[in-house]
Amino acid sequence: MTYINNLRDVGSADVAVAGGKGVGLGGLVQAGVPVPPGFVLNTAAYSAFVDANHLGAAIQELAALSPQATPQDYDDASERIRALFAGGTMPTVMADELGAAYRSLGNGDEAVAVRSSATAEDLASASFAGQQETYLNVRGPESLAVAVRDCWASLWTARAMSYRVREGIGPDAVRLAVVVQQMVEAEAAGVLFTANPANGRRDQIVIGAAWGLGESVVSGTVTTDDVVVDAGTERVLSRRTADKETMTVYADRGTAGQGTAGGGQGTVEQPVPAARRNQPVLDDAAAAALARYGTRIADHFGVPQDIEWARAGGEFFILQSRPITALPEPAADIPDTWPVPYPKGLYFRASIVEQLPDPLSPLFADLIDGSVTRSLKALMNEAVGSDVVREGDVGLPTINGYAYYYYRTSGMWRVMGKAPAAMLALARGKAHMGVDGWREFSHPRYRQVIKGWSEKSIGDLSGGELLEGVRTLLDAGTVYYTAVESVIPIAAASEISFRAYYDKLVRRQGDPPAETFLLGYDSEPIRAEKSLYDLAGWAREVQGLAPAILKESTPALAESQRAGLPPAGMDQALWEQWHQRFQAHLDRFGHAVYNLDFLSALPADDPSALLDTVKFYLRGQGNDPHERQRLSAARREDQTERMLARLGQGRLGRNRRAAFLRLLRWAQKSAPIREDALADVGLAWPLIRRMLLELGQRLASSGVISQAADVFWLREQELRTAVEFGLAGEGTITGAERPARADAIEERKMLWRGQAKATAPQLLPESRWMERTFGGMMPARSQQQQGDVIKGVGASSGRVIAPARVLNGPRDFAQMTPGDVLVARITTPAWTSLFAMASAVVTDVGGPLSHSSIVAREYGIPAVLGTGVATQRIASGQRIRVDGDAGTVTIEGRPSGK
Repeated sequence: MTYINNLRDVGSADVAVAGGKGVGLGGLVQAGVPVPPGFVLNTAAYSAFVDANHLGAAIQELAALSPQATPQDYDDASERIRALFAGGTMPTVMADELGAAYRSLGNGDEAVAVRSSATAEDLASASFAGQQETYLNVRGPESLAVAVRDCWASLWTARAMSYRVREGIGPDAVRLAVVVQQMVEAEAAGVLFTANPANGRRDQIVIGAAWGLGESVVSGTVTTDDVVVDAGTERVLSRRTADKETMTVYADRGTAGQGTAGGGQGTVEQPVPAARRNQPVLDDAAAAALARYGTRIADHFGVPQDIEWARAGGEFFILQSRPITALPEPAADIPDTWPVPYPKGLYFRASIVEQLPDPLSPLFADLIDGSVTRSLKALMNEAVGSDVVREGDVGLPTINGYAYYYYRTSGMWRVMGKAPAAMLALARGKAHMGVDGWREFSHPRYRQVIKGWSEKSIGDLSGGELLEGVRTLLDAGTVYYTAVESVIPIAAASEISFRAYYDKLVRRQGDPPAETFLLGYDSEPIRAEKSLYDLAGWAREVQGLAPAILKESTPALAESQRAGLPPAGMDQALWEQWHQRFQAHLDRFGHAVYNLDFLSALPADDPSALLDTVKFYLRGQGNDPHERQRLSAARREDQTERMLARLGQGRLGRNRRAAFLRLLRWAQKSAPIREDALADVGLAWPLIRRMLLELGQRLASSGVISQAADVFWLREQELRTAVEFGLAGEGTITGAERPARADAIEERKMLWRGQAKATAPQLLPESRWMERTFGGMMPARSQQQQGDVIKGVGASSGRVIAPARVLNGPRDFAQMTPGDVLVARITTPAWTSLFAMASAVVTDVGGPLSHSSIVAREYGIPAVLGTGVATQRIASGQRIRVDGDAGTVTIEGRPSGK
């Protein structure tokens, strides 16, 4: 049999023969790009060497490390395996074929590169780059044979073995081919990405270039010139020319050439001549020519590529190409200016905006602006009995995608002049506001509107009726939120009043903090937590159910819950019991919103976070919330009795006792209502999302959009036009290769991803007087904080040092592990299930009376809120110190990963 394959003969199906690198090079030859001549010593040669030297059993025994193996265990196993290869002898037939193939490249003394090519390398699912060895400037048959043997042995380096364990690849599942190629006397070299790895843009090519050989670029030992090229026009979009101090070159011709990718006996590092240090390696024309090769290669392989290249004598050579792994979705540039749409006005990121931490989807932005404006005008006009809010006075526009409350300057002064009268009217329940208005009118009315629409069959409604339902339900939700906004200041005022009175006139040294008297009450988020805890307790009592749930992956359980079918291998009877009980929880609590934007799934849509919490309890972790609440209530009542007994002495004492009791009861009544009211803001959201997704499914069938969920990326007028033309019913667009709005939607998604990386200012226009006048009213501290100490508001007392876990939304919830500090832009009632795992809470937005503070106090964990910068300054895995008393977060270490 032959052990040699010419590169031009290696096809895409030959991974088992030539390994990933060999297949990549074969594809490059077939794509018609310049590749240095070479061949592959195939995997049959590796197997024949192992068999001839009787190494197989020993390798498998040494490589079969336990899951508890330490780095030293891997090092020891690798050293012993590599010693086996060093003592082996290449079979004569193989050595003869290798020598003949080598001589075909030149005069028998040709400098070649010898590269490992594993069968699980350079694949789209996992890049094994750097796991095995490369040897450069190898000359002569004897040196080549030694380099080949060392390449084979490098299949068993400690890093390669541990990497395969992490990827779930067994030691018996890999073999190694060896690529031998003529060396290129490179004057310059580098890497090329056919998609921008920083922002995911598939229309941008990124080139890294340095003088000398490319090994220094790949290993990261030299700073490269970076050039970004437009893939379509081949125009250079940007360039950064580095100060290139060193370069990698071949060692002297007489050197026995063996060296790793980072340099060695075959290569050496030397200073770059002074005249070339700051000279661009590639001019615009050369960058365009290289980008052209990159486009051809990406087109050939059909996926974005990570390419190594070299330049010699003014000509380019392609040395390697592999798929780019972990390429992010395309994102536009991060905005760095914040132009306001209406110059005569003020813009605030507060109130309802606090539950919109991300850029808005286009459809929600259009719908919510008008709905909020109508609701605010109706509230103010009803509260004060006059036309206070006029057309154009208020709105909820977006700037770089982020929602802002907008007040026209003249309208704002008019509103502020009526604010005291309006607050008094709302406190008295006028316009159906305040606690009583919420309980007796706003909440029942909201439920009634939802009930009316939920009784209709969504599938039988016309496109126009679905749009009408969305508009009606959103308006009902906005009116409800406005009512909730009238409850929040009442709850806040009650707690502030009680705390001030208690701290100034009642509290003595050794007395508990004021919050002790406000804990232990039920609210909707706490009831949701208890429901999950009880669900786990019930599951433990059902024979075999708890192990079945813990065995299944969370995504599989979530998908099964949505489909109503048991996971593969789960008993049908057990599943039916579980499905019904868990669905009952979702029916009651699944409307809690993570983000008010319809784009964001609800727990009812994706219950993964709730399932992780159930698993947390099933493993015996966490505390019994019933017992925690009972102890808090007992402590509250005991301290209340003690205070009342002490205050009942004398006339002054009796007066203080009466005031204490009156303020206490007011605060105790208002605080839980606030949480109940906030928790139900999203009551209509599951139905609205179902209606919109029904429209989306119809539009996808009609050729307007690619998939149902793309409906959220349409503008309101686009959706209305599609409905009017019957495209949300029976109409269909014909003759188009792509859905009509597909390109526009992709552009909007890309823009949104770039905007999501920005930090939106709390106040616009950005000016010193705005910060001085309104900064103290905002729900976050300054976004200009520097240093390792981040200041916020201490909202729940205590101190903790623990790893941070930065979560941008429900898609990240699975990263949370018990004991982490939860770090987020903001938390809503839907985040409450994570508090059971958290050792502390830190947010960008929030204050001492926000949801985060109330729930953190119930859980007895520290909270520092309103930092403004925590999610930008802190990385997951960093150890941080959270001081809920001082209101500070101190960064104490680098990220440790997870």
